[in-house]
Amino acid sequence: MCRSIKTLRPPATPDVTEDDIRAAALQYVRKVSGFRAPAGHNREVFEQAVDAVTAATHDLLAGLQVRGRSGGGSSNGDGGGAAQALGASGNSSSARTGR
Repeated sequence: MCRSIKTLRPPATPDVTEDDIRAAALQYVRKVSGFRAPAGHNREVFEQAVDAVTAATHDLLAGLQVRGRSGGGSSNGDGGGAAQALGASGNSSSARTGR
């Protein structure tokens, strides 16, 4: 769908930044909406969508269990490498979206 959106899951991308996640969300919303830059009357809903996709991407990457990751996993063996690669702060998506 969006060839410019890169894989953000470790180990494909070991150092995922907030900018990487936001850029992927922006590309997705641009593609789905058909707008590269929305008109003023659509700007708020466009930005809300980017925020929601960014939060969903955080949640997805934090919840993924990456098999075969050595070191960095939690002591219970859940393979929490994706969350650690994100530098998970423990914030929930509702805290990021203001809901």
